[in-house]
Amino acid sequence: MAGKLTTHVLDTVLGLGAAAMRIAWRRVAPHPTKTYDVELDGTGSATLIPGPELIPGVYEIVFCVGEYHQTLALLPTEQPFLGEVPVRFGIADPDSHYHIPLVVSPFGYSTHRGG
Repeated sequence: MAGKLTTHVLDTVLGLGAAAMRIAWRRVAPHPTKTYDVELDGTGSATLIPGPELIPGVYEIVFCVGEYHQTLALLPTEQPFLGEVPVRFGIADPDSHYHIPLVVSPFGYSTHRGG
């Protein structure tokens, strides 16, 4: 059974998924990959690696939080408090589902391994 890597961003100001937020992801180690740019769907979700392409290693997702909030005109200034939010994590079991959610506002965020 092949695992997968997914993400979801919840915007706590709107109480909705962060639709159209731009993210970038890559494998950092053991064999670095190019960076892939992705736009989250209408629910704020994306499948980054489906099935057998998931291999053990260290990965990084960079969430473009400041850009997202500026697009929605939720920030009072041009310089956001949070710009890019990087999350680096390890994948040990390629047969598992690794879900990396981000709960975010213009001034804070939280993440964990979801299921």
